[in-house]
Amino acid sequence: MKRESVMEDREGSRKRKRAGRCRRKTDNNPSHLNKQISEAHPANVPQPKQDSSKLKTSHKASKTLSFLDKMKARLAGGHFRMLNEKLYTCTGKEALEYFKEEPELFDMYHAGYQEQMSHWPELPVNIIIKWLKDHGSSLVVADFGCGDARLAKNVKNKVFSFDLVSNDPSVVACDMSNTSLDSESIDVAVFCLSLMGTNFSSYLQEAYRVLKPGGWLLIAEVKSRFDPTSGGADPNNFTKAICELGFSSVSKDFANKMFILFYFKKKEEQNSTKKKKKKDIEWPELKPCLYKRR
Repeated sequence: MKRESVMEDREGSRKRKRAGRCRRKTDNNPSHLNKQISEAHPANVPQPKQDSSKLKTSHKASKTLSFLDKMKARLAGGHFRMLNEKLYTCTGKEALEYFKEEPELFDMYHAGYQEQMSHWPELPVNIIIKWLKDHGSSLVVADFGCGDARLAKNVKNKVFSFDLVSNDPSVVACDMSNTSLDSESIDVAVFCLSLMGTNFSSYLQEAYRVLKPGGWLLIAEVKSRFDPTSGGADPNNFTKAICELGFSSVSKDFANKMFILFYFKKKEEQNSTKKKKKKDIEWPELKPCLYKRR
């Protein structure tokens, strides 16, 4: 009995030693803990599978919208080019009648115009705004072909804004060759990219009528229209014709690569013997400014 008891004690001792070694091995093995931690990490929590068919549908819808947007942009661009060509190749009176019938087309034109202007590094209207601020807010201004009336919105001067069509109550819709302004009532007449009709000379004659003696005439036009090497008018001939109308040339600004600025003043006194009749003035042809498809 004593021998059997000793054997049992030895066997129990061996079991206890093995159990102790197992505990130490587990406690000293960090990978065991890391495994437990990593299994509990949210990244390893099983996620519901995404429906691949929905992903494909979403991607397809995105491509369809992108295609439709491109087609709308092309369509809008095509309408703008058509309307732009129309304005350059008809008289102001014809353009007025055309847009009266479908005034929404004029909104479409101006949306396209603004998109084109967004590519210009500098806008001529901003230069004219600065010029007016430098010359004082007491000057009364007539803005012929005002568009969105940016000029009037950015100066303190009194500004009469004219265009073919407008939803803005501050803009007078009219043929620019026949405004409601009194003769010799304006200090500054502005044409900012607006000498568009085939009868542009009649717009300038109207500007002469409404300007006070000594009043300013400011013209900004696309540079290509005054490039004789590519079919444009000679800027000197253009200046000469305006001077024959009764203005004196003050300066020309060719610094910008996109447009030219002309500055004239209405003569204080007109010599009737030297001043040519309006119909005798030889006006150069200003070629249409047609925008290319982008």
